[in-house]
Amino acid sequence: MAANSSSTGSKSSNSAGGKQTGPTAEQVVATFQKMRQEQRSMASKAAELEMDINEHSLVIDTLKDVDPSRKCFRLVGGVLVERTVKEVLPALENNKEQITKIVESINTQMQTKGRELTEYRERYNIRLVGEGESETQGQTAASSRDSEGGGSKGGAGVLVS
Repeated sequence: MAANSSSTGSKSSNSAGGKQTGPTAEQVVATFQKMRQEQRSMASKAAELEMDINEHSLVIDTLKDVDPSRKCFRLVGGVLVERTVKEVLPALENNKEQITKIVESINTQMQTKGRELTEYRERYNIRLVGEGESETQGQTAASSRDSEGGGSKGGAGVLVS
């Protein structure tokens, strides 16, 4: 019984020591991949909205040359409604402005996420597969010197594909 309690005591001291050193390599990689995916998703949404802006611009330019009393059709919430050009044109211009504001907001968020990713990469010495070979070798040598000499960085580098 005493042997069991001493072995569990040593396990708890190891886990307490593990918490001080930070997350495991798998956790670091998972968090990094999640952050990269969030940034990719924002970029995809921004590209989609940019295409919507271009479509709005084409329609607005086309409708400006048309008689304002002419009837036109607009898709609203999946329902095709009949309106006049003078009713639709201001709504389209307003929608285009709103989409432009959203794209600017997403771009700002993407820049912030990019800075967070860079800081995270530097903090945990994350290298991506395919980065310059000479640069990677230099970082590996520097990382091994830091770990052998008790450098300021807490852990070894993590390689992410």
